[in-house]
Amino acid sequence: MRKIFAILAGFSLAVFGMTAVAQDDDAPDLFTYASYFSCPGGSLAKADEEIAADAERMDGLVEDGTISRWGYLAHHTGGGWQRIFYHQANSLDALLDGSDAIQNGGDDDEEEEEAKDEGPSFGEICNRHEDYIWQVDNGTVGKERGAAGFSVYHLCDAREDRADEIVDEHVAPILDKLVEDGKLTSWGWSSHVVGGKYRKLQTMTAADHKSLLAARGEAIEAMYAEGSEAGDEFTDICGPHVDYMWNIVHESP
Repeated sequence: MRKIFAILAGFSLAVFGMTAVAQDDDAPDLFTYASYFSCPGGSLAKADEEIAADAERMDGLVEDGTISRWGYLAHHTGGGWQRIFYHQANSLDALLDGSDAIQNGGDDDEEEEEAKDEGPSFGEICNRHEDYIWQVDNGTVGKERGAAGFSVYHLCDAREDRADEIVDEHVAPILDKLVEDGKLTSWGWSSHVVGGKYRKLQTMTAADHKSLLAARGEAIEAMYAEGSEAGDEFTDICGPHVDYMWNIVHESP
């Protein structure tokens, strides 16, 4: 597993959505390190088995406070990324320390040699990836995360701070109500810190994909119910985007 996490800890580009956190004046900062994988090199089931085999160790890093959360998501619908591995912490320093702990705590060389006899490794299967660091700016946390996730990766112009204001003023109340009503489990809004071209990340989770799409449609309808000025302004700032639907395979308790 060490080679897997060496990949996860590398910055190949200059991380639920992940998990969102309710933002207020007293809320701690939350950062996400996410690696987005393309996996042309073999069986995705084999790649998933390797992550599952290391879940107990990853949970231990949460329990001892090294990281605050971790997760692994599988592609359902959308663009070219097929898997996400992420971890979170309350500062950038802690996030990078977490990356080191993840990388350095994997299987030893003997176990890696034994694993080679069982077929290609995760790193050979999922041999292309992009790394991002996000800062969670807004959102809510339900009692648990839903099993289905929806992510929107936005390209934005220089007015992206105004997009944050629109989310705070117009989008957050709508999504908060959907969580309160049980139609969504959680939602989040994050900003780019390090990584590729996407500047903002909107996430939602629900119990299943049908419920998730229904809640998303309700949110869009509510946004435009009293006129489209705010929605049109947001689209003008952060119009280009790509959508993904994810199955949430593993997450820390």
